[in-house]
Amino acid sequence: MLTAAASVRPRPVLADLLPGERVRDLLVVLGYAGLVGISAQLVIRLPFTPVPITGQTFAVLLGGLAVGTRRGALGMLLYLALGLAGVPWFAGGTHGISILSAPSFGYLVGFVFAACVLGSLARAGWDRNPLTVLLALVAGNVVIYLFGATWLAWRLHVGASEALTLGVTPFLVGDALKAALAAALLPAAWKLSGRSRG
Repeated sequence: MLTAAASVRPRPVLADLLPGERVRDLLVVLGYAGLVGISAQLVIRLPFTPVPITGQTFAVLLGGLAVGTRRGALGMLLYLALGLAGVPWFAGGTHGISILSAPSFGYLVGFVFAACVLGSLARAGWDRNPLTVLLALVAGNVVIYLFGATWLAWRLHVGASEALTLGVTPFLVGDALKAALAAALLPAAWKLSGRSRG
């Protein structure tokens, strides 16, 4: 019979399947930050918005579901801190504290909170079924957009409608495609691990 403590123990996420513990956690945090930094170099600039299309959000969302709450938050805090300190791994190689004045800075803050939300949903088992992966990714995107569009509106002195036009609607189709890809990848990774029901 299960004890009360065992019945509420969170499910493992994909990163938990790696051997080791402390070294694994350190490598996962570093790897998550690095993956987001590399993916941020895939940039498409649009003439009608100050926010570029990048590979960042895909890495943030997919990684957040794969690494769990604590490692996800630490990875995104590390990404943010090192970028502010001068590592050129924000979108298109930008870096430094000048990014604080950029209309897109709110999205970077949103990454931290989205990683927490996604990690929590993964711990609840939402990373194993395509439908729940899609729902989790919608939740993560909403968090990113909430921080990103709010900051953009404040920096550009525009209303909510204009902030949505500049900072949300241009990215919805791309985010839907990224979500569909992640919804295929994560359950497939669990199936390959042989522990999709664990």
